[in-house]
Amino acid sequence: MGRTPLPLVGRDVRPHAPGMFVVSEAEAAAIRAVFDQRGELSAAVELRRLFPGITDMAEARECARTIAGWKPLPVAPRPVRQMHQRRDPKP
Repeated sequence: MGRTPLPLVGRDVRPHAPGMFVVSEAEAAAIRAVFDQRGELSAAVELRRLFPGITDMAEARECARTIAGWKPLPVAPRPVRQMHQRRDPKP
């Protein structure tokens, strides 16, 4: 009962997510501002200006609508510093 092992990688290997991109908070804020001030089409144009790899206008409009709906990340709280207990000097 010998089973033939399946290869993990095929010959026609492609990137697994060629359509992904990362949006910084500053870029998202710019797209949100344009969306709020001038509308969806202008926000899509701004998105394509920031990400020239997005060539499909319908996709740009969808991405702009999604990004416009994001809320800014909350400000991270400052780390809490542990207070050391004072040791009383021994009499």
